[in-house]
Amino acid sequence: MLTYEYVCEKCKRTFEVRQRISAAPLTTCEVCGGTVRRLLSSAPFILKGGGWYVTDYPSESRKKAIAAEKPAPTTSDSKADPKPDAKSSTPASGPPTSSSSSGA
Repeated sequence: MLTYEYVCEKCKRTFEVRQRISAAPLTTCEVCGGTVRRLLSSAPFILKGGGWYVTDYPSESRKKAIAAEKPAPTTSDSKADPKPDAKSSTPASGPPTSSSSSGA
């Protein structure tokens, strides 16, 4: 469904209507009964990903906003997390193997 913009010739009201591309354009205003015509309007689009001027060469205000969005890394948390995981996973897998090999 597309959004079309119309203007009434009689009351000068501008309004938007969501219609299928195959639907016939509106001809009369619902408010005053005057004739309406479809306006040409720009289609919105979003530049996603890299490779665009706006993403590759941001303004100073955009650079500050990007920096503010990034979480601050904490060195003590990042170093402490991998060590307990590695230690806890190694002993858990080690004893069953040694007990099964000694029992066999």
